[in-house]
Amino acid sequence: MDYGHPLEFGAFVTPAAANPQTPVLLSQAAEASGLDLVTFQDHPYQPSFLDTWTLMSYVAARTDRIRIAPNVLNVPLRPPAVVARSAASLDLLSGGRFDLGLGAGGFWDAIAAMGGGKLTPGQAVTALDEAIDIIRELWNTDEKRGVFTDGTYHRVQGAKRGPRPAHSIPILIGAYKPRMLALTGRKGDGWLPSLGYMQPGDLGRGNAAIDEAAASVGRDPREIRRLLNIGVLSSDPAEFAERLARLALDEGIGTFILAGDDPNLLRAFGEDIAPAVRELVARERGAKGTDASPVRATAALAARREGIAYDDLPAGLAAIEPGDFGYGDVRATYMRGGRPGIVLQPDSPAQVADAIAYARRHPALPLAIRSGGHGISGRSTNDGGIVIDLRRLNAIEVLDQDRRLVRVGAGARWMEVAAVLGEHGWALSSGDYGGVGVGGLATAGGIGFLAREHGLTIDHLRAAEVVLADGQVVRTDAQTRPDLFWAIRGAGANVGVVTSFEFEVDEIGEVGWVQLAFQVDDVAEFLEGYGRVLESSPRDVTLFLLMGGRRPGQPQVAQLYGVVDSSDPDTIIARLQPFAELGPLVQQSVQLATYAQVMANADLGAQHGAGEPHSRSGLIDHVTPDFARAAARLLDSDDAYFFQIRAVGGAVADVEEDATAYAHRRANFSVVALGANAATLDRAWSFVAEHSSGMYLSFDSSLRPERIGEAFPPETLERLRAIKAEVDPDGVFRDNFAIEPARADAA
Repeated sequence: MDYGHPLEFGAFVTPAAANPQTPVLLSQAAEASGLDLVTFQDHPYQPSFLDTWTLMSYVAARTDRIRIAPNVLNVPLRPPAVVARSAASLDLLSGGRFDLGLGAGGFWDAIAAMGGGKLTPGQAVTALDEAIDIIRELWNTDEKRGVFTDGTYHRVQGAKRGPRPAHSIPILIGAYKPRMLALTGRKGDGWLPSLGYMQPGDLGRGNAAIDEAAASVGRDPREIRRLLNIGVLSSDPAEFAERLARLALDEGIGTFILAGDDPNLLRAFGEDIAPAVRELVARERGAKGTDASPVRATAALAARREGIAYDDLPAGLAAIEPGDFGYGDVRATYMRGGRPGIVLQPDSPAQVADAIAYARRHPALPLAIRSGGHGISGRSTNDGGIVIDLRRLNAIEVLDQDRRLVRVGAGARWMEVAAVLGEHGWALSSGDYGGVGVGGLATAGGIGFLAREHGLTIDHLRAAEVVLADGQVVRTDAQTRPDLFWAIRGAGANVGVVTSFEFEVDEIGEVGWVQLAFQVDDVAEFLEGYGRVLESSPRDVTLFLLMGGRRPGQPQVAQLYGVVDSSDPDTIIARLQPFAELGPLVQQSVQLATYAQVMANADLGAQHGAGEPHSRSGLIDHVTPDFARAAARLLDSDDAYFFQIRAVGGAVADVEEDATAYAHRRANFSVVALGANAATLDRAWSFVAEHSSGMYLSFDSSLRPERIGEAFPPETLERLRAIKAEVDPDGVFRDNFAIEPARADAA
């Protein structure tokens, strides 16, 4: 029986303590010889052996590529909850190079001498069965509740899940007897016996038992890799290779692990025997037409969503499905939960075009475009639809040192961009959080800590590469497709997928990084004072205001944070003095920092948002007394837990209102509120809305039809509808402030 598994070759190294560096050197020799796996027996009661966990950790640190596994772990002396943590930790530290071999036990007197309990063979199988469930549950971090089990031999009462391994760690089971073989078929990812312990026919009988058990729980037997510990089967390399090839083709063995502590033997196994076996097997498989394609687990197939042609993906395009190990890290965004049917991860503009074409073959499904996944308003996830995730398009490169011209991939994060630019003494104003993706912010506007002095992020855009709805990959700038270039600066999500941006950035040295907290007795008075002082400040001052709702028995607190673009302490203090007089300071921090240090405030790991954010946005010219009273009323309502005013104005207003699709240039402030309930937030926001004119797309999560008219003035909207009719007449890009294309007669 040939299961079609890709062939792998490994080493079984003795963890001898007499010369502790020897197993490490042998592991390095195995890696240098091209072997895929190095394994170690685990006998914690054996004083002549190194501890296997410690050795595996050390070997992981001293190697770069080879995978590492116990062969097999002594579960009776390794509590499964601890095994789960240890395995996940070693997998993370090694970059996903750990496989977990498990055994039910043996040598019970020695185990008892070490404090373990004596079990019968049947009891040991039950205990291993329970252990596997606990280990897998603790790795499953998609669930938030603790792990509770009340098994016969293993009990876990509310253990916290995690850490999550770097990859889906396969569980390999050392099995010989019927119950262990059945357990392997039901719950194992691999069967790991030793040929020396087997009689003729045992491999075939074992495979049949495993296959039957797998089928009984709806698994495809090909999900279970067949591994085999072997010795030297022949002194003749050609005969050795032929015997391994027959084991692969007739007995389904996919991984051969050679026991031996001779580095020359390992070299010959990796460099001579393994290639010969692969050639022999490939030749016969080709002649027979053996299906050697990867097998998707039955459980993963069951998690697929209706209406998606999973088997019709463009060649080479990476995709993550609901049943895949990595799905939990891509289904949600920073603030929004989601369960998309498939997440596509293109690594080139051509693959983005392929992904769009794939989405067009599913017109009834929602389509989300994601750069960083932080956006409050952007629907960069969905339920049951398609997500095009641009994280692999994250290159950052300098195009012209003299012009300070840089190209940035849409999937890069602003913290990464700031770090690269900082190496040259440059910066680009880019929001206030380093985890935001470049694509969303750089097509909406970009209100950042340098906005009053240097304008919006889009004001530094000189060219872009865009994939249109029909799959065309085009370059756009002020001379080439100028209408498209106009549209992507403020409404880019409507007209295409921008894959890279060319920015002309600013020369920025150290800045004053400011964080001030005030006790506020009169909210309206404080807000009005903030607006007045900010507007009268020089343009090198950009400070944002942040407040929350009232807390019973505690004073109201307002935070001001942002940048004074000066490296002179006296200048910084002089700029801040008028703000310091707004009220009693309860906390303050003012320090010299690079812009890269200011933006190094993010965790760039996976995002696990839940629920749906509720936010409202508005743009105002001035913080008038009427607006300040309305904002104070909103904060008193307890319907908004987050209230922010961002400084715009200054250089932002130097650009003509019709120069970009972001049109509300005269506004000096952007206002946003977040609440737990959409209806109550709307009611509270109504106090503020009547004082605003326009809104900023990135901060409004509502789906109210009128929000389009609030975001874009009539002339801007008319032009956008005409451009939409040209580049996306079918409305492919419709899940983020969708603009209706102009009708043909109107156009």
